[in-house]
Amino acid sequence: MKKLHIAISTEKIEETIQDYSLRFNAPPCLVIPGEYALWRTETLNISIRQDITRAPGSLRHLGWEDPNATEFTMDTDVNGIVWERFASLHQANEINETWPDTNYQP
Repeated sequence: MKKLHIAISTEKIEETIQDYSLRFNAPPCLVIPGEYALWRTETLNISIRQDITRAPGSLRHLGWEDPNATEFTMDTDVNGIVWERFASLHQANEINETWPDTNYQP
């Protein structure tokens, strides 16, 4: 089943982790202190990232976690929003490339 992916910018990573953990009734499955957190629920894939290139609380991109995706793809819709499509392994590879000591496995 596809999961909607939402990526959000924050300047308050720890506070956002606490807030979203309450909202989702679950802790993130991955936290990179001071930088990133990821929640993978039954229907959602949500990430937050400390991102100085975006306004806090702004959308970084949308997408689909799709188990049938054979590769990571990205395109832009008519509103300028970036949409990604990926399998959980593709996301794990991107996380592990960005933060090599993480060794994240979905």
